[in-house]
Amino acid sequence: MIAARLQAEPFDLAAEQAALLAGRTDLGAAVCFTGLVRADEGLVALTLEHYPAMTLAQMQAIADQAAARWPSVVGTAIHRHGRLTPGEAIVLVVTASPHRDHAFAAAMFLMDWLKTGAPFWKREEWADGTTRWVEAKATDDGAAARWNQA
Repeated sequence: MIAARLQAEPFDLAAEQAALLAGRTDLGAAVCFTGLVRADEGLVALTLEHYPAMTLAQMQAIADQAAARWPSVVGTAIHRHGRLTPGEAIVLVVTASPHRDHAFAAAMFLMDWLKTGAPFWKREEWADGTTRWVEAKATDDGAAARWNQA
């Protein structure tokens, strides 16, 4: 099982990984990915808006797809919302399996699809006082599309 969560508050990577691995002796690999807000040329903050029921349902659907593809994988996917500043963690994916290849693949799948398939609306605030909505990126769509071929 891979569980999805949505929250405003920061997460603790070590605590999340420890909770996932607690009491498990069948796992041989754990992969952790933390996405951070970048300070791109004067970015002051990134605000993520969402419709909670829809966003969490879509996140869990993505997690369920990963679990179906890699049945030996367990995991946690957490995405934050609200106003975040450069350097803050925005997303966490922790996957574990008996073998590393499935843990890595599931983590990459989750990130590629969370980036493109989880319904968030992102607004950037810039040092000069301007704001703008973030548009979808073709590179992110391409990364997710590769899983349709695998």
